Amino acid sequence: MYISKEKKERISEQILAYLFLTNPKPLFTFHIAKEIARDEEFVKKLLKDLKKKEFVIEITKNSQGKDYLRRSRWKLSEKAYLIYKQKQ
Repeated sequence: MYISKEKKERISEQILAYLFLTNPKPLFTFHIAKEIARDEEFVKKLLKDLKKKEFVIEITKNSQGKDYLRRSRWKLSEKAYLIYKQKQ
């Protein structure tokens, strides 16, 4: 199934908006996917694209400093937070 670039951008905007609402709490990919009702792998792909654009930050360690083996947490970058805050 093919999803157009425009729809991917809209879904990415939903992800950023949700991360803005929960800021500064980092969320697992599972929680983001559940909230926007999308597949986890698809959401992870979009999050990686947003990371390349420096809109989100990937957290790969838990609170004790150990690396996660199979999951990541995500939070809004400072740059993206300031953009969203100005638009509000």
